[in-house]
Amino acid sequence: MPSLIFGGLSFTGLLLQDATLNGWKLVTRYGPLHPLFSLYFLAYFITAFGYLIRNFRAATGIGRLQIKYCFLGVFITALFTISTNLILPLLGSSRFSTVGPAFTVIMVAFLTYSIVRHRLLDISFVLKKGTTYSFLVLFVIFPSVGLIIVSQAAFFHRIDVWFTTVSSLVVLIATILFSRLKPPAERAVEQILFKSRYDYKETLSKFSKALVTILDLRSLCRRILETVTEAMGVEKASLFLLNEEKGGYFLIESKNIDFSQPTLPKGDPLSNYLQKIGEIVVREELAKGAHLPELEAVVDRMAFLGAEVSIPLSSKGRLIGMINLSHKFNKDIYSHEDIELLTTLANQAAVAIENARLYEDLKRSKSYIRRADRLASLGTLTAGLAHEIRNPLVAIKTFTQLLPERIDDEEFRNHFLQIASDEVNRISSLINELLEFARPSKPNFEPEDLNAILDGMILLVSTESKKKHIQVVKEYGADLPQIQIDREQMKQVFLNILLNAIDATPEEGMIIVRTRSFTKPNGERFIQIEFKDNGCGIPKENLEEIFTPFFTTKSKGSGLGLPISNQIVQDHKGYIDVESEPGKGTSFFVNLPLKQDHPMRRATDLEKREDLPGFA
Repeated sequence: MPSLIFGGLSFTGLLLQDATLNGWKLVTRYGPLHPLFSLYFLAYFITAFGYLIRNFRAATGIGRLQIKYCFLGVFITALFTISTNLILPLLGSSRFSTVGPAFTVIMVAFLTYSIVRHRLLDISFVLKKGTTYSFLVLFVIFPSVGLIIVSQAAFFHRIDVWFTTVSSLVVLIATILFSRLKPPAERAVEQILFKSRYDYKETLSKFSKALVTILDLRSLCRRILETVTEAMGVEKASLFLLNEEKGGYFLIESKNIDFSQPTLPKGDPLSNYLQKIGEIVVREELAKGAHLPELEAVVDRMAFLGAEVSIPLSSKGRLIGMINLSHKFNKDIYSHEDIELLTTLANQAAVAIENARLYEDLKRSKSYIRRADRLASLGTLTAGLAHEIRNPLVAIKTFTQLLPERIDDEEFRNHFLQIASDEVNRISSLINELLEFARPSKPNFEPEDLNAILDGMILLVSTESKKKHIQVVKEYGADLPQIQIDREQMKQVFLNILLNAIDATPEEGMIIVRTRSFTKPNGERFIQIEFKDNGCGIPKENLEEIFTPFFTTKSKGSGLGLPISNQIVQDHKGYIDVESEPGKGTSFFVNLPLKQDHPMRRATDLEKREDLPGFA
């Protein structure tokens, strides 16, 4: 804006009155506003250089190079030109004014070098913008200025330079300000004169941005219906979603509606019509053409559903659901603006619903994978457990066979009873641990003793460790507090890591299981479980891959144990660290926070879905 003002003043004698060339000497007479222009110019360059320096410090890579070349070129040029053409004239000397413009070559050289050598500037962008502005000047500004000049000649029979300049600047400023002031002006008018419309428009606008963050399908559907009915002031509403497996649209959420049959078959007239036109349907408008059989059936279905408006939810050209709205409380019609806003919301709601369904499918797949991994772990343990159970049974059988002969021997009886009782208890513990691990469990976050859980898992793998004569050493932290976890899920984590450690440890090796508590610098308290073996270790290039699904170096491994364990720990708001040195061993650190935002008891997301019609 100041540049445009000073540009207009350049046509007057207020900045420069006269300039004559006497040989190589330029004699100039400056106007009264030249000092003001000089100060503005200096302030502008100082501010610009300040921004460049600040951005240079924060920039990296190619952006830093761009700023450096631009800064150096412009700074050197400005240093000389400002000195010779602004500062010296302010001091009363214009001797070097003719030399100043020559220094612009320095700036051009820097920018040219940066373009040619480092390709730091996009010339096509410059040409595109330059061409655009040139056409705007040619077809908009020049005709406007010409119209002002012609108007002066027609009405006043003379042309005034000052009037032309000021009028042109006013037109230009008004054009710039109009585009900037239009949005806030519209909002102000809506708030003052059309407040109710503004409110629901603002509500829907905010909600459309929040839709993508809701991944629970039922919560998402409830939020969609609540927001639409509240914003539109609707008395009754319903939301149907497609279930491909059962071939129909099932009622998921409703307001003030009680359907005796909350299902629409896939070939229903309303769903077919919405699929066909892909737009919002207003029953009152359809009723005008109700003499057509197709439209008559659609109107009847909408009347049955209590729907004045039916909104299709479409994804990839497929109708995945619909929202039905009744009359408004105030009996107003659905305006064109209402339809536009509902269309926008429906498009975003359809995307959000598809995302929620994909998320549910992903969680369901994870559940199946976890079950498969549990079965694989059970397969590893079963053969060894059978052997572990058979040995004490043989001992008990032998004592039982000898008992009739030595029933009068009190020492033999006492010794037999002690051994038999111990062996039966050991078998019972093994079977109980195996059954608890094998039994499908519901996520259940309760205070648990990690040391007790580790004891059970070490007992469960004792057969595998004995086969290789591996010593499992327990170094538990004293007075370890209880922690909110899902016992069965954490068993799966510990069992996976222990079996991996046994597999990696050579015969006569050692596995150390440690527990401890620690506090991070931010004050957050954790419990850490360390599994340390002296096995073969993990190569450095594989450390980043071990938590990738299906990555395995075992001939019989599935590559799912560690990824599933990592996901379970993350679901507990914790994390797993790994340290390994090939040939010396590996340490896995399972870190679980003491404070977690888990309810004491919750149903799985799959359980929540079971009460939805048509969701298997």
